[in-house]
Amino acid sequence: MQTATSELETPVRQSVRVRASAERAFRVYTEEFDSWWPRSHNIGSAPIDRTIIEGRVGGRCYGMQTDGLECPWATILEWDPPRRFVMAWQINPDWKYEPDLSKASEVEVSFTPEHGGYTRVDLVHRYFERHGEGFEKMQTAVNSPGGWPELLQLFKRRVDEPEASNAQKD
Repeated sequence: MQTATSELETPVRQSVRVRASAERAFRVYTEEFDSWWPRSHNIGSAPIDRTIIEGRVGGRCYGMQTDGLECPWATILEWDPPRRFVMAWQINPDWKYEPDLSKASEVEVSFTPEHGGYTRVDLVHRYFERHGEGFEKMQTAVNSPGGWPELLQLFKRRVDEPEASNAQKD
């Protein structure tokens, strides 16, 4: 289902092509999220020990901090493995957790099989205006070199590693 965007809204769109099946790419993105997500990308009050995506509608995306506390940052809105998932991005323009889903933007990640054993991974981050005042700075930040472009490259490197290499890291 395509969703219309407002005139105010320009979604951030990023894509990457990985050398893996859609099933494997989806699994690495979600179940193995902690294996590629950088510890520097953390909104918590303490360093992150690990990051988790709970694979189900209503599932949480959060960091488990070194102090034992959980730092939530998203909620799964749609879950359709291995095709796609959508999450509410519950981080406000001040890089703090936003519990109100009506004030969250959305991130959709889709996995499309391509010829030769490749998968195209498309990420669309939309509805920034829901964040309210200052949403433009978040939109700019997630589209900058340290945002989604870099994160998808980290994901790609992890997926493109031979599976035996991945198993050794787990």
